[in-house]
Amino acid sequence: PVLVGLATGAVLALVGTRFVATLLFGVGAWDMASFLSSLALLFTAALVASYLPARRAADVNPAVTLRRD
Repeated sequence: PVLVGLATGAVLALVGTRFVATLLFGVGAWDMASFLSSLALLFTAALVASYLPARRAADVNPAVTLRRD
């Protein structure tokens, strides 16, 4: 889901550059460094956001959890 969201967002961002080109100062509308760095930042945030709950869930003993229900 993260990769699909990043790909969709990247395509929409590239399409939307025509509409926001007048609002950009000091950066070109097709600045690939900005696109790639924002994609990398969002991908890293998604990894951290999914890693922490998965790590916490991995510490739970399944037998104890099933006995409680």
